[in-house]
Amino acid sequence: MPSTRLSAALLRATALELVVLAGHALLYPTGITGERHPAAGTTTGAGTATGTTTGPAGHPGPAPASAPLSTPTSAAPTSAAPTSAPAGTTALPTGRPDRPPVVLLHGFIDNRSVFVLLRRSLARHGWHHLESLNYSPLTCDIRTAAELLGRHIEEICARTGHREVDIVGHSLGGLIARYYVQRLGGDRRIRTLVTLGTPHGGTAVAPLAGAHPIVRQMRSGSAPIEELRLPAPGCRTRFVSFWSELDQVIVPVEAACIDHPDLDVVNVRVTGVGHLALPVHPAVAAGIRQALDAHASAQGPAGAASVA
Repeated sequence: MPSTRLSAALLRATALELVVLAGHALLYPTGITGERHPAAGTTTGAGTATGTTTGPAGHPGPAPASAPLSTPTSAAPTSAAPTSAPAGTTALPTGRPDRPPVVLLHGFIDNRSVFVLLRRSLARHGWHHLESLNYSPLTCDIRTAAELLGRHIEEICARTGHREVDIVGHSLGGLIARYYVQRLGGDRRIRTLVTLGTPHGGTAVAPLAGAHPIVRQMRSGSAPIEELRLPAPGCRTRFVSFWSELDQVIVPVEAACIDHPDLDVVNVRVTGVGHLALPVHPAVAAGIRQALDAHASAQGPAGAASVA
């Protein structure tokens, strides 16, 4: 009986994945170019940005001082540690002025268009500083991508006047952000890192996909994965990792959980949602809002939270 229920849930999740894939294929061209941001000191109203400044090889890099900017709009916050949240939760209002910017970082061979719905959700709930970064599909090294992410974070802090930012990373994007936080001193800049279907413990990826160097780095036992197992005493960043029991990209699915004695972690189990649907599902968006608004003191033990 349990196996029958699992098969039915997997079929529903697979159908949802196909719908999400089709929708994302339509939106993908809109995210190829980077966001454009208002020049420092320029005041703009809440609105959706249309591009992202990129550095060498398409990696996120500091925007030129003269680059025009626009402030993104999206989702919204909730309360303490991520817990189950019904889809279609009523959006509440104006954001708190003390919220740091939220940076959205996509996964492998993807772009910022994957976060269209999440941005809308966050903006609707009062997040006013939202930025989506693109990095090139030709990126071959997690470490290099993490260094370039660090440069972009410095530019964002300088431009917005905030000392810290939050990051939401899908799949490989979460791994790049974690490397920056844990191995490059990024914990001084990143308040909360939320990851969605990120292979923290490595994944047994498809053999053909493994031909790409950065995909090989996402395998269990790779040098970057092993570096993330090293001690990280005093790391100041909060980690919230959403993992799905029906994720067909992360093998085994538990590899999307963070298991590290030095890190402040909440692993959030998601039910009925596959890998591609994680950045677009409304219940996951509600959990992300809660994670971004949660205080460290309000967190529960790792693995205690879930999103249905």
